[in-house]
Amino acid sequence: MSAGTLRRLALALTLALCAATSNAGTTCVEANHDADALRRAAQLAVSVRVELEAVDAPVALVSRVGTELSEHGLHYSHAGFAVRDHRDGAWTVVHLLNECGTDRSALFAEGLMNFYLDDLARDDTRITWIEPETAAALAGLMADERALMRLHRPRYNLLSPPGSQRSQNSTSWVLEVLDTATPRHASPSPMRGSPAGAGERFRPSTIRIAYGKRIVGGLFASNIDFSEHPVATRLSGRYPVVTVASILDDLEGRGLVLATREWRDGAWRATPGRP
Repeated sequence: MSAGTLRRLALALTLALCAATSNAGTTCVEANHDADALRRAAQLAVSVRVELEAVDAPVALVSRVGTELSEHGLHYSHAGFAVRDHRDGAWTVVHLLNECGTDRSALFAEGLMNFYLDDLARDDTRITWIEPETAAALAGLMADERALMRLHRPRYNLLSPPGSQRSQNSTSWVLEVLDTATPRHASPSPMRGSPAGAGERFRPSTIRIAYGKRIVGGLFASNIDFSEHPVATRLSGRYPVVTVASILDDLEGRGLVLATREWRDGAWRATPGRP
């Protein structure tokens, strides 16, 4: 598909949605989006769809920059599963979102446009295709609402420890879904065990939040629970968490990545190595 065709499709989507609003993941707030945000999301959604259509795979992991995490050495903040043949339409994204800053979360199934419209900090994205056996299992999971709900813990904690049985966040849910879909011979990460057990296989990222900054800066909110971490962790200010980067590192380390494409600086490129 030519660049001109992509621009025309994106413009058509933008014009159709100029009067629209979005409240995905924020059930108590309805957010209005200006024309530029709609245009950016539409162009990215169309471009991603073209890439997804070009690969014969039933599902892919798509990552976006919803929050600026560069101070922690991270780029992508959120990920979901783009499903080719979803009951809600082709290339529906299934993902977990925090509900309006509360301590609750919900699972959402929405189009690529909405996925990229929700608090997009940068126009960067990454598509990760999973090896066929795992991808087929993922597609089966995406079609099974009961199975997805069994993997969902509604209590949300932005700093949920790996392997927590009390809470979950968007990325830890993604990892648990991948763990469930991974063939037994591929040595899945023990995410459903204790945090210590998970650390034996899975290597989480470390988010640094100094104790003084946490207290003086008032970093207290309904969707952050520091108490899930041991006292020693809280005093050190180094919190192990599941991130998009740690998920992709784990997939690559287990040989489960089939291919990747990344959109940065207005162009697609292959992305060997660390994201």
